[in-house]
Amino acid sequence: MSATLVRGLPPPLGREPSSRPDGTALLSALPVAVLLLDAGNRFRYANHAAEQFLGLSMVQLAQHALGDLVPADSPIFLLIEQVRQNGVTISEYDLTLESPRLHKQSVTVQGSPLPEEPDCVVLVLQDASAARALDRQLTFRSAARSVTGMAAILAHEVKNPLSGIRGAAQLLESSVNAADRELTLLIRDEADRIRALVDRMEIFGEKPVERAAVNIHRVLEHVRRLAQNGFAAHLRLHEVYDPSLPPAWGNRDQLVQVVLNLVKNAAEAITAGGVANGEITLTTGFQHGVRLAVPGSERRRHLPLLVAVRDNGPGIPEDIRPNLFDPFVSSKPTGSGLGLALVAKIVADHGGLIEVDSRPGRTEFRLHLPVVHDESEGG
Repeated sequence: MSATLVRGLPPPLGREPSSRPDGTALLSALPVAVLLLDAGNRFRYANHAAEQFLGLSMVQLAQHALGDLVPADSPIFLLIEQVRQNGVTISEYDLTLESPRLHKQSVTVQGSPLPEEPDCVVLVLQDASAARALDRQLTFRSAARSVTGMAAILAHEVKNPLSGIRGAAQLLESSVNAADRELTLLIRDEADRIRALVDRMEIFGEKPVERAAVNIHRVLEHVRRLAQNGFAAHLRLHEVYDPSLPPAWGNRDQLVQVVLNLVKNAAEAITAGGVANGEITLTTGFQHGVRLAVPGSERRRHLPLLVAVRDNGPGIPEDIRPNLFDPFVSSKPTGSGLGLALVAKIVADHGGLIEVDSRPGRTEFRLHLPVVHDESEGG
């Protein structure tokens, strides 16, 4: 198979044809999943990325067919059949591969025939969720900037006249009868309520984030204590931590606010959904490969620190998922829709990423954050 797959490739510059690398080694080095299926859709080859994608080693995959991992009605089987019938390469985008063994969304699948191996099909699988997460992050940042502008307008245009209205109500309060005094109190209370709302909006202002080394586990422990002694006292909280993590490069108070918001939302979703055995799991880990360009420079920001908040609630309604981090979007009848918008802004101010994966029975928010040794030196 390896000779077949590399046949026709020109030798690398400066090398003799006999020194070409083995095709299997080349495939193993690819970051995308490559599979070879036989006529019965059984696995004949899987590179390292495919083993990670499917969660099984090649030895294990050799004992299975694709139908053991993916439901029979999946569009991927129609794609494979069309490749065999027509002998051409076919691509499908945004597929969902869902089964008890596998849960992959936004998958791009490309199927190609292998002329030297009749009825065999080469599949290339690419998980597009990371690219979509980045696109959504850019959207979240735009949403945060729009809230920032709105906050500035509200602060300037609303707070000053509110002070005048409240002052006038106080003056009237001392010179009117008891019945009218209730109206002046109402005016004053409503002015205070609007001012409090404006104050909440002002937290979206563009202020530099003061950052230092932060032990993320102490942040999570602080949030856990707050939750278990308050709004999540009736729930089970689990901790799955990597104790070897380096410190995060961030603002402790703001990171507490982010995680507290996510845990509170998880607790409220579990309660509202009537889940009998409500659970919230806090997870940390270290992962390579997540990088972002630093605006205005040629540097790349590494985001190896992973913090996840997972719950077993009913999931996020599908109609609001695309706009979940936009301001004033909320699934709660009395929610303001500012909590997750603030979370997205704080994460963006830290140069990080936030993504969410939700389905009934499992919702997980994942934060990708910088660590000290990557960010403290040189910005």
